[in-house]
Amino acid sequence: MIDTMMTQRMEEATRLTRAGKLNEAMAILQGAMPGGKSGTGGEEARDSSDFVRNTFEGTCQVIDEEVSVTKPASAESGSCRTGASSAGEASSSAFGRTRQAASGTIPGGDIGLPSAWRDKWRQLRDSMAQPEQARGTNEAAQPGTFAAGCFTNQAGSRDYKLYLPSGYHGQALPLVVMLHGCTQNPDDFAAGTNMNRLAEEQRFCVLYPAQPMTANSNKCWNWFKAEDQQREGGEPAILADMTRQVIDTYGLDASRVYVAGLSAGGAMATTLAMTYPDLYAAVGVHSGLPHGVAQSLPDALGAMQGGTGPMANTSSTRVSASVSRVPAIVFHGDRDTTVHPCNADRVAAQYAASRAAGESASGREGSAGKTVERGRVPHGYAYTQTSHQDADGRSCLEQWVIHGAGHAWSGGDARGTYTDPKGPDAAKEMLRFFLSHAKSADRSGRSTL
Repeated sequence: MIDTMMTQRMEEATRLTRAGKLNEAMAILQGAMPGGKSGTGGEEARDSSDFVRNTFEGTCQVIDEEVSVTKPASAESGSCRTGASSAGEASSSAFGRTRQAASGTIPGGDIGLPSAWRDKWRQLRDSMAQPEQARGTNEAAQPGTFAAGCFTNQAGSRDYKLYLPSGYHGQALPLVVMLHGCTQNPDDFAAGTNMNRLAEEQRFCVLYPAQPMTANSNKCWNWFKAEDQQREGGEPAILADMTRQVIDTYGLDASRVYVAGLSAGGAMATTLAMTYPDLYAAVGVHSGLPHGVAQSLPDALGAMQGGTGPMANTSSTRVSASVSRVPAIVFHGDRDTTVHPCNADRVAAQYAASRAAGESASGREGSAGKTVERGRVPHGYAYTQTSHQDADGRSCLEQWVIHGAGHAWSGGDARGTYTDPKGPDAAKEMLRFFLSHAKSADRSGRSTL
């Protein structure tokens, strides 16, 4: 019964897709007919044992999709936005919503489909892309999509933007999670770091969670609150589950998931690496702070100004020894007056110490090397790069000091806030470092690096 229904619906979805009616096709596959009510088949599909099961609780909704060049838009709500217009609605604005059928792309979302249906939908999507490739024209490739969505779990809700490169056709690509700094939003951060351009060139996906003013008046991630420093609670739980949901929904490579951030986003990136070492294969911290050095706003301000209080140790914050296996790359300007440059040393020291503890606990101790390189960006800043190697000779920790730079993303684009194009390209260097690391499973099934 279900197989017959699936075949009929796939045939109808194929017809609608070839007619350019992509949203109607997706609605049929999800059991939601254009008229509004779900049919019996939809209920059967939801009750089927083939329905995709997740190991986390949460919901994810794609609200809108845009072309890669977008007008910055703030996310001011602490809960999922509602009432967004249909993805099929064309906008006259160059920065507005773009109908996917007009751009020649096939929707990547397959949320809510049983696994068998999802596979068939992806096969259909890929087959629809093949005629475009077979034409062999000299036209430039269509830009990727920048989709707006929202994630909700028991800890709360956050909006996000997700960049899918034009080369994505359902394959298992890497994912980079980018955490913006205070007063910023996903569009601003994407423009300033140029991470979407790199994603288009090197084919990976980028997730930009958004911190609303309802959670922090300056849209800072709350890295300095005790409730937002623990696994399975607060903002770390929201961000980690959002990451998992995106991986599952789009079939991305769970062994190549990375997180990076600027300032408060950099501090939260470290917290995610410390609390979810099983999820993130490497971390990038730009102008950030160590995990657990503050428990209140006064503590945070003191740490930002270079306070000399002790770093949080791994036992007091219940951090697993496996944290030590999360490689880190750290950037900081030595003229930063917002987050004192000494915090870069403290971040690096925290990763080095926890990694050493983890290596000792796992019996993998051995000689580690260190190299120091100095250079200068043409017509820009000088920098010092210190690279630490593990016992196997792999780079596990890099620290970049940009001489003369302030509180800004190094090598960034002036279209975004808090950027400085005169420094080495932090986004490019982070990506190089990230893609040299991937997780694998040992014989016990645990995730390792």
